[in-house]
Amino acid sequence: MATARKKKKVLPEDYRPSDDEPFMNEQQRAYFRRKLLNWRDEILRSTKETLQHLQDDSEQYADIADRATSETDRSLELRARDRQRKLIAKIDDALERIEGGTYGYCEETGEPISLKRLDARPIATLSVEAQERHERRERVYRDV
Repeated sequence: MATARKKKKVLPEDYRPSDDEPFMNEQQRAYFRRKLLNWRDEILRSTKETLQHLQDDSEQYADIADRATSETDRSLELRARDRQRKLIAKIDDALERIEGGTYGYCEETGEPISLKRLDARPIATLSVEAQERHERRERVYRDV
């Protein structure tokens, strides 16, 4: 008895999501999955290079100014890596949303997030309008 296997389609390298096709169809999900995985790999590669650099640059400087510069550079690198660690968590969340079928939809309104916004910021969870409302509320609370 022959079993039907679901054949995985290969996404063309030059594929770009279009408003002319159904929102979050299989190709669009594959496109954003690939984009997110590539971004994640790039961050991890960069993190490994930074860690290697920080380990290699552990020399002690006799000059206090050189030591201060080295410590400042190290602190900036560690803060950048912490931001990237948080970004990886957001990328992982976006990948889970792709698998769960909620990727590309605004968490606040349930409406589709524009493809242009997702292409520019693939971890977006809010539509532009919802993001603007969110930022206005933050400003109001900050100013109070």
